[in-house]
Amino acid sequence: MGVMQRFGILRNLSRFAAWAVLLAAVCPAPAQPAPAGIAPEARPPAPRRPSIILIMADDLGYGDLGCYGQTRIRTPNIDQLAAEGIRFTDFYAGSTVCTPSRAALMLGRHTGHLNLRGNFRGSTLLDEEITVAQVLKQSGYRTGLIGKWGLAHEGAPGVPQKKGFDEFLGYLDNTHAHDYYADYLWRYDPPRAGHSGYDAGMPFPANRGGRRGEYIPDLCTFAALNFIKNNKPDQFNKYRPFFLFLSYTIPHANNEEGRRTGNGMQVPEDAPYSNESWPQPEKNKAAMITRMDADIGRLLNQLKELRLEENTVVFFTSDNGPHKEGGVDPKFFNSAGRLRGMKRDLYEGGIRVPMIVRWPARIKPGQVSDFVWANWDFLPTAADIAMIEPPNDLDGFSVLPLLAGREQTNRHDFLYWEFHERGFQQAARMGEWKAVRPQAGEDLELYHLARDLAEKENVAQKHPEVVEKLEEYFKTARSESPRWPVRRPEGLEEKGKPESPGPRTTPPGK
Repeated sequence: MGVMQRFGILRNLSRFAAWAVLLAAVCPAPAQPAPAGIAPEARPPAPRRPSIILIMADDLGYGDLGCYGQTRIRTPNIDQLAAEGIRFTDFYAGSTVCTPSRAALMLGRHTGHLNLRGNFRGSTLLDEEITVAQVLKQSGYRTGLIGKWGLAHEGAPGVPQKKGFDEFLGYLDNTHAHDYYADYLWRYDPPRAGHSGYDAGMPFPANRGGRRGEYIPDLCTFAALNFIKNNKPDQFNKYRPFFLFLSYTIPHANNEEGRRTGNGMQVPEDAPYSNESWPQPEKNKAAMITRMDADIGRLLNQLKELRLEENTVVFFTSDNGPHKEGGVDPKFFNSAGRLRGMKRDLYEGGIRVPMIVRWPARIKPGQVSDFVWANWDFLPTAADIAMIEPPNDLDGFSVLPLLAGREQTNRHDFLYWEFHERGFQQAARMGEWKAVRPQAGEDLELYHLARDLAEKENVAQKHPEVVEKLEEYFKTARSESPRWPVRRPEGLEEKGKPESPGPRTTPPGK
């Protein structure tokens, strides 16, 4: 019995009909929409709507995968995923650190419009903020989160079960997520007939007292496989689709372990790199990534075995660029590829990340796209895939037309980021142009990405008209926030420190 067992709206009719035609090959027997007033969980599903799996790595750089140019770290399964779908070259994270990046992903908004614009003590999503999981659950999807959340602490309004996830197993806050051998995880399993449910910390005695009996990423993979098996769309659940957010912590460092030992890259073994003459932390980092790749291969194989492969959309990405923590240096593996910077930078290396999408029923294999989009486009895209309306006033839009091989009419005029751990920094992309403001009140740096992907030459003085246009955009790109004021570095406060721990209650049995 698996871990998840053990511990245990719709668009208008014309759009619905159009989707029925598009998916006729996938499902020949459409269901009729339920009358208004019927509870979402009682509504019959739309005609075999796709299941959606979002796999997110943590601090995985643009150049850490073979399909993005890595030559020493082996990632055959992710490379195959890319070969069977679309590999995007110009996709961006929501931020250069995890909390705001994940908030942008869940809420469909960029950092200039978020409540969470940085990593800070006690961070949480708010009651009124609507996540992609809530949107999909409302339309009848079974939703699950496994792994790192990073958007709430215990008892806060932003815990996963209050934000649309039917099931949850993982870490709530960022600091807890550093520990690859945690002796407990948070667990939510709703009560149902014959089952009282579970909503507390779930202990792992094998990891108590510094022991390393359960490697948490392995456990997350096991739980993900069970979630898919238990929620397979079939005649018994009226072909209800599922949404799984599989949020690995690999290859984030255990910063505390790194400070203690000099090696914060925790993994059970460094195979298949044991005989390499690399520094041990680098061996471990490579082993972590290859181990995650193997686990993703297991998940993809299960989709095939369960005959879910054809009509399941799989997204793979990372929350930000590569880190220089836990004893590793991103230059060792060229983890940012040809890009400048890394995690906590607003240059390309900090925010441009892999994005791979596979959906055999709709996406032609072997594609590479330079379409420019960002993780705040995921919510409206997922809603479009599910044939439902997203919330209003989002910064993102659906890229489903592009995925499905149709004309993509929506395009971003600008992408925007701001970062508060080093004062107040901003960045924007406008077509082939990239602007970075190193600090509040300073002049913009300007780079032409088509000719200067590494952002080596600041051409602001050569193109004043472009700078002027971007300056005008920056004036309207963000909303004012008392928590996130425009300030110089000397005004930094405690809440701006990276990876600050949030409040956490000791779980039962620990």
